[in-house]
Amino acid sequence: MILGPPRRRDALKNVHDERNAFFSRSLFAVLLLVAGVGLLVARLVDLQLRQHGYFSTRADENRMRVVPVAPVRGLIYDRNGVVLAQNQPAFVLEITPEQVADMPQTLQRLAAIIDIGETDLERFHDRVGKTPRYRGVPLRSNLSMEEVARYEIRRHEFPGVEVTAGLSRNYPLAASGAHIVGYVGGITEQELQQVDEAAYRGINQIGKVGVEKSREDLLRGEPGAKIIEANAFGRPLRELDYRRGYPGRNLILSLDARVQLVAERALGPLTGAIVAIDPASGEVIALVSKPGYDPHYFIEGISSADYKTLLDNPQRPLYNRALQGTYPPGSTVKPAMALAGLEYGAAEPAHREFCGGQMSLPGSTRKYRCWKRSGHGWVDMAMGVMRSCDIYFYQLALNLGIDRIHAAMTGFGLGAPTGLDVPLEKGGLFPSREWKQVARRESWYPGETLNVGIGQGFTLTTPVQLAQMTARIAMRGGGYRPHVLRSYEDPITRERVAIEPEPLQRIELKDNRHWATVISAMEEVTHSPSGTAYRIGQGAPYRIASKTGTAQVASLRQDELRAPTLAETPVHLRDHALFIAFAPVEEPRIAIAVIAEHAGGGSAVAAPIARMVMDQYLLGEVQFTGAPAIVPPPPERPAPRATPRPTP
Repeated sequence: MILGPPRRRDALKNVHDERNAFFSRSLFAVLLLVAGVGLLVARLVDLQLRQHGYFSTRADENRMRVVPVAPVRGLIYDRNGVVLAQNQPAFVLEITPEQVADMPQTLQRLAAIIDIGETDLERFHDRVGKTPRYRGVPLRSNLSMEEVARYEIRRHEFPGVEVTAGLSRNYPLAASGAHIVGYVGGITEQELQQVDEAAYRGINQIGKVGVEKSREDLLRGEPGAKIIEANAFGRPLRELDYRRGYPGRNLILSLDARVQLVAERALGPLTGAIVAIDPASGEVIALVSKPGYDPHYFIEGISSADYKTLLDNPQRPLYNRALQGTYPPGSTVKPAMALAGLEYGAAEPAHREFCGGQMSLPGSTRKYRCWKRSGHGWVDMAMGVMRSCDIYFYQLALNLGIDRIHAAMTGFGLGAPTGLDVPLEKGGLFPSREWKQVARRESWYPGETLNVGIGQGFTLTTPVQLAQMTARIAMRGGGYRPHVLRSYEDPITRERVAIEPEPLQRIELKDNRHWATVISAMEEVTHSPSGTAYRIGQGAPYRIASKTGTAQVASLRQDELRAPTLAETPVHLRDHALFIAFAPVEEPRIAIAVIAEHAGGGSAVAAPIARMVMDQYLLGEVQFTGAPAIVPPPPERPAPRATPRPTP
């Protein structure tokens, strides 16, 4: 019998092998399951027992957040308690760039519920580039209650965006006090690297210029912190703890707000500067630079277009003329020159010089003219000061020599920063032989000595330097360093700390009677009918010692028979008008320096301005009604005969 092939089913089926395979696979699955459960149990044990503290803390950190609280910035007052810088409540929309995934989309959706202009966006993008990404950057300030409500309804849609209730800086004097009080602005990353970062947690603004910058350490305060409980979306639920920060100190300045406003108004349409100082303490009563600017534009961050407009303004409103403007002092240096002549024995009070309207140096054909072309005739020292005779002081400068002139004038503080406690003060220049050799690699010439003797040539001073010189003459060589901060107080304890005036090195003369000689001559400038400032002395209820000055902006040709009138001269070539004074003469309480750019003579323009300022401070009201004699610009005409003076 022949057997056929086995059936297919019998050939494939092997019950023993299948049972072994099933058992092996089941065992492997059980072991794998047991190993997985073991690992899970081990991980649970590790999380619940060994790392319990760590993850509990992390969970609390997710639930609770420490939020820095900005301190209240200190207020700024004038000497009479008038507020110069204050804080006002405001809602601010802030974005923390680090927490925003898609900034353009976020801004677009925010613009649908809150009014956000192009200026706001431009300012925001500029700030984002200058601020650390972990810090909130303001997008809009001073939100209305309706805008805040619209945002709060959809707050969950905007991670990294927050509306905060805070304080916004406000300056009641606006442009009138901008150059001295200053302003605050958003803190940049560069500024943050220069300060203690811990001291600025939660603080988005810092002083930029003026007192706001120089006294940032007192005004800033110390930040606090609060612990809040938040949900999974980061929305605050409740406040768990609060540590109050310490507010900034309140500053009391020596400024008199009423005098400041009167000084600004007295300048009228003119550009220039006024500095008034208390000679007995060095306290700055008024410091005006005109034109000014509105500091409120800078608080939120000024747009590039607006900033460019300010920079391109030909009147330069951002330029602090009182501290940075350098001008030839003109005849205002003549009282100090007279004192130098008396001290060094180069002149006597009774010595007379003949003024025929011009003079020349031996061996030279160059003419050095007096401002009065017809001359003053024979003049002594008192008449030289009273009538501002240039010929007298040309000869006095020649007798003194540049070395002694430089020593005497720098002793009065000319040509160097006064050390005023406000930043950006310039030093100016009072020339010497050494300076010219280094700066120009040239020798000093006698003709240059003559020009320096009447405050021209290379000489450049600032209005605050002229005010300090005047104060030192008023104090007979004594005096104090000019300063703006009078005192500061703790806003909580009301404890006040007074700032002690810093005395300057006394100017000692061999004969103290020389002070009386020169001051008497300055008094005649205002109260003698022949004095150049007699107009403002008439009817004054106090005695004024003063000196007028005119600083040339353009030189005349040697062959010109007469100087062009003010009306004939283009505005940009007109002389600067200067005036210095102190009053009352017997017991000086105010020393003032005024400069009006391209305004003509000091007696006609600058002197009336000073009288109004002195009236306000000494009398409490302006009694002098004579407005400055401002000459309107001339009509268009051919190119002027005068040429601009070279700048050293």
